[in-house]
Amino acid sequence: MASKVCGKCCAPKHALPASRSKLKRSLFVEAMAGGIVLILAVLGIVPHPLKVGDQIDLATQQRMQQREEQLRQEMIRLQQEFDKMTQELQSGLFLKNMLLAMWEVWPFGALPGALVLLFELFWMATEVDFDESESSSDESSSSSEEEEEAPVNEWDVGRFLMQQMQVPVLHLAKRCKVVEALVGDLLHACHLITLNTPLLRLEQCIGVGSAFEGWSSHWDTVYSLLVPLKPPTGHCFHLELGAGGELPARHGRVRVELECVCLRQQLLGDVRCFLHRPEAELGRNQGPCLLQYLCSHSYLDVEKTACWFQLTAMNAWLLLPASHRCRLTVLPSSRSCKLRLEKVSGRSLSIEILFGVQQGDSRVFLTSQQARAGLPSSTTWLESCAVPEMLFFRFVARQAPQDSCHLTCLNLFARLLEGTGFSTYCLKTVLMHLLTVIPLSRWHRGHLLERVDGILQYLQRCLEDKQLHHFLLGNERVPREVPLPVAFQTASPLNLFQRLAQEPDAHAQALRDFRRLQVRLRSLL
Repeated sequence: MASKVCGKCCAPKHALPASRSKLKRSLFVEAMAGGIVLILAVLGIVPHPLKVGDQIDLATQQRMQQREEQLRQEMIRLQQEFDKMTQELQSGLFLKNMLLAMWEVWPFGALPGALVLLFELFWMATEVDFDESESSSDESSSSSEEEEEAPVNEWDVGRFLMQQMQVPVLHLAKRCKVVEALVGDLLHACHLITLNTPLLRLEQCIGVGSAFEGWSSHWDTVYSLLVPLKPPTGHCFHLELGAGGELPARHGRVRVELECVCLRQQLLGDVRCFLHRPEAELGRNQGPCLLQYLCSHSYLDVEKTACWFQLTAMNAWLLLPASHRCRLTVLPSSRSCKLRLEKVSGRSLSIEILFGVQQGDSRVFLTSQQARAGLPSSTTWLESCAVPEMLFFRFVARQAPQDSCHLTCLNLFARLLEGTGFSTYCLKTVLMHLLTVIPLSRWHRGHLLERVDGILQYLQRCLEDKQLHHFLLGNERVPREVPLPVAFQTASPLNLFQRLAQEPDAHAQALRDFRRLQVRLRSLL
């Protein structure tokens, strides 16, 4: 039997025989259950202790009986959770460490200790075991290979492709939920650390990119999340969008200005008005920190913001329970926060946190995303449509049949495009157009080959016409559930194939890449 490794000391320990290990685990679970009964009992007694000489009247006795019944029901629920978790745990060492951590918190009160324990249990219950996910995906792949020898018709090929790609997508959805919850906890810890500093306010994160759209099935996927930024009290943002840029790739800057909060200072006294009180009265280290530390010439600096968040995130991570069993590494990045999360088992996750400032009530942001051609300065932000595109795919997921094949089509073409001049964004744009033209009821997996052929035909027509319009600009078919700025709604269509119309050599190469794509698809089917 393979040796087991303790998450804290990393010292190998040989596993006990199955019977002894099972017996010790059951005894430990019973001990934990008894400890929780003690915790709940203390929680029930401490708030209302009986004094010497107090008499228990009928009403008090009834409350005690009700409390006893509540504790009994809670005990049953916790016992069921323990039974479920013990089947998934590979070692009981983490539970012991968790109990010791709770015992260290105990002197501060029974309630904090119980909350720490329940939070740890909740985290364990919701954590995805990436090793098991990969093994189940491998088993699904092997079973699909056995079915490949069956007679091939439209339905069989559709079922084969769905089985090949549906399992990774399901595990991808689970991972996205775990990553989004983890980053949410990290942002909450960052908020606690910076609570008394007049710096940026971090809003709830938004999952963006292919992973959160549901069509990226590679295990080395980078999970991208956008964190909206809000100014602190006494400050405001003014967006200055570049007039020379072309939608939706305009550059912009975020100007930071001071606001008068004298009235709030007089009524509540929880803020200082930086605008009407000189810095000398506020103290040398209590000036407008946002303008001093995160801005350059009154404009919000992307690189300073990224550096500040990276330092804050490293300290906030130590406050999370996940830090006891996972190692967080902050990777070098000047315009974002790139994280690598590693488990003791060796599995890892790559996360990139981007920052953005929202444009009005729309879901278009000026983000810290790096442009392909580079940006002129650290105070320049890039306009991004990542959130509206994610909202569109969520809208389609709610309206489409349960076994819709539109994500399967994207996964299929994402793999076939490797080595060609076509980008996945190009095929995603084609798919988004077709999803608003072809009724969603006709995206059933039984129509998979028909939909794949439709995507190829649409792409071929775009290449022949040298014209592929951006999906969100001047398109009346965009659902109302995807809020866009007025400038996007009234804009003229943007041709993503403009380069093909201007450069004959690029157009000829695109036609050769398309023929290669056709050959690859025919060989697969």
